[in-house]
Amino acid sequence: MDSLIEPSSRAGLSPDTISIANVNLSLGTGAARVHILKNISLRVASGETIGLIGPSGSGKSTLLMVMAGLERPDSGEVVVNGTPFNALDEDALARFRGRQVGIVFQSFHLIPTMTALENVAVPLELAGHADAAKRAARELGSVGLGDRLHHYPTQLSGGEQQRVALARALAPDPAILVADEPTGNLDEATADGVLALTRDLVARTGCGFLMVTHSARLAATLDRQVHLSAGLVA
Repeated sequence: MDSLIEPSSRAGLSPDTISIANVNLSLGTGAARVHILKNISLRVASGETIGLIGPSGSGKSTLLMVMAGLERPDSGEVVVNGTPFNALDEDALARFRGRQVGIVFQSFHLIPTMTALENVAVPLELAGHADAAKRAARELGSVGLGDRLHHYPTQLSGGEQQRVALARALAPDPAILVADEPTGNLDEATADGVLALTRDLVARTGCGFLMVTHSARLAATLDRQVHLSAGLVA
C-alpha cells in the first residue's frame, strides 16, 4: 500500500484521513459462510464527503463497520489518521475509536434518561476529557441546539435527536465521521437539513465523512459516490 502523505496542518489530520487496502471479510461458518467484502481498497481525504451506495446486501454497512474499527477484516489493512488498525489490540482499538472515529446510526441511540447535554458529555467524561460539559455545550451549539441543552430526547423532534447524535459523534474531534443511513428515520426536508449541517461541520473540522445511504439524491450532494455491488466496488 502507498504510504500516507505527510500530515497537513488542517485540524492536525493527514491528507488521507482513512486508507483501506485489499480488505476482505467473510461472515458465518461452514456452508453458511459468505464472502461479504472482496478485495476492497479506498482512500478518503481530509474533509472529503463520500456516499456509499448500492443494493441491499452489497456490503455497504459492513464496509462502514470495518472502516470504523467495529469489524476486523480477514485480510487487508485499515489505516485511520496514520494509525494501522492491525497494530492495535482490541482494547487499544476501542480507545482509538473513542478518540478518532465518530459514528452516527439511523436510530439515534440517545439515552432517554439523560438530557441532550448529558448524552454528549458523558461519553467525553468516560474518555477522560476534563472539559466534557463545556465541549458538549459547544458542540450542541454548533448544531443549532444551544437552547435545548437540558431537554430530554422525548422532548426533541427526530431531526433534533439526530443533531444531538451528530454533536456527540463530533465532540471528540475525530479524524473520521461514519454514518449508517443517518437520515433514514427523517422526512425529506429534515434529512436535507441534517445532511447540509453535517457537510458544513465536516468542512469546518476537516474530518473525513462516509455515509451509507439508499438515496441517490442525497449521495449526489456529497463529493464522491462509491458504488458497492456484491461486495465489490463497482
